[in-house]
Amino acid sequence: MLGKYDHVPYLVLQNLVCHINYGGRITDDWDRRMVMCLLQGVLNEGIMSDDFPLAPGEHYRSPAAGNLESYREVIANVPLNPHPNVFGLHANAEIACAQNETQELCEIMLGLQAQTSSGGGKSREDVVREAAVAMLERNIVPFDLYHVADAYPLSYGESMNTVLMQECQRYNKLIRVFTRSLNDVLKALKGLVVMSSDLESMAESLYTNQVPAMWVKQAYPSLKPLAAWIEDLVERLAFVKAWIDEGKPATYWISGFFFPQAFLTGTLQNFARKYTVSIDTVDFDYNVLKKTPQELHGKPPEDGCYIHGLFLEGAAWDPEQHALVEARPKELYSVFPPIWLFPKVDRQLTTEGIYNCPVYKTLLRAGLLSTTGHSTNFVLPVELPSLEPCSGLFSKYVETFSGHWIKRAVALFCALNY
Repeated sequence: MLGKYDHVPYLVLQNLVCHINYGGRITDDWDRRMVMCLLQGVLNEGIMSDDFPLAPGEHYRSPAAGNLESYREVIANVPLNPHPNVFGLHANAEIACAQNETQELCEIMLGLQAQTSSGGGKSREDVVREAAVAMLERNIVPFDLYHVADAYPLSYGESMNTVLMQECQRYNKLIRVFTRSLNDVLKALKGLVVMSSDLESMAESLYTNQVPAMWVKQAYPSLKPLAAWIEDLVERLAFVKAWIDEGKPATYWISGFFFPQAFLTGTLQNFARKYTVSIDTVDFDYNVLKKTPQELHGKPPEDGCYIHGLFLEGAAWDPEQHALVEARPKELYSVFPPIWLFPKVDRQLTTEGIYNCPVYKTLLRAGLLSTTGHSTNFVLPVELPSLEPCSGLFSKYVETFSGHWIKRAVALFCALNY
């Protein structure tokens, strides 16, 4: 193929490697953007020159033309444990990597420990029983759907009523499984019912402070351990209850939604129906606010909505410069300010000085590919101002990515893993 060109077709090579060779393996657009960014740092005209910087540092210069032995000598001098900036990552990435390895090791050790205790400590059954009783004492009860339907009836001009009802239905389904399974475990420990495989698995999860699998099937995505998961569930239910009792909030805690995509669609529907425009022509514009969620309590915006509760990884937000800046040392995640999502008709996309930042539900970033073409863990993209060169909106064609924040893997998250 290369013999058909008078020059090296770098654009063709980028397209060949990313979109053809890896096209069947990469199903996520954000992963494809990352691969394109990394490839363009190597597959460009500069690679033909000597001393080309493949990565920061003197050990990562393109070697001069030579024989195989000279190349091996250059490779042998490359550090075995490279600094994260070699891959474009912040130094904090090394801390995150060490934490993940430690967490994985602890989970392996936890799975290998004995199922019974000795030496006068609490038995496994005692620990499970106390955990189940403590959770039932939280008095988590389902929402009264009839009351919600009366207070917030279906309305063509207010899609948030439908969103609220759907949230209550989803949480009610989880709460019923939550309450029933805890009672069944307590009965099984007393010998009143048979300890089935599901209840045995649940008891093991309560003992090891993990969320039971039967709850995970009915719940929202979460990476939190059981104790933190319960606190998070209580906060989510309090958010929905406050909405029911006090009316629409001025600012929405987007992390509290069971299915935040429905909330975002409802916001666009309200705007489209208010101004009698096609919802296909409406898209969000973004404005990061300087106020805290507490300062936004009062009247919501005329159009769109305020959201809060996001966490930023890989960078920090400077309110004075109103832009992304480098993350502070040893600060892996930072609380992101509230964002005003305001719909616009036929909105023109901007690329200069804007980083297209993905928002995920959990730190895992991965999920199943839904019918919309997005991961089930993906929420929406948010355009954030940046002082670093950054571009790269998706297209059918290969584009040039200025990848400072892309290589940093900067993203927003609705919830952390603790």
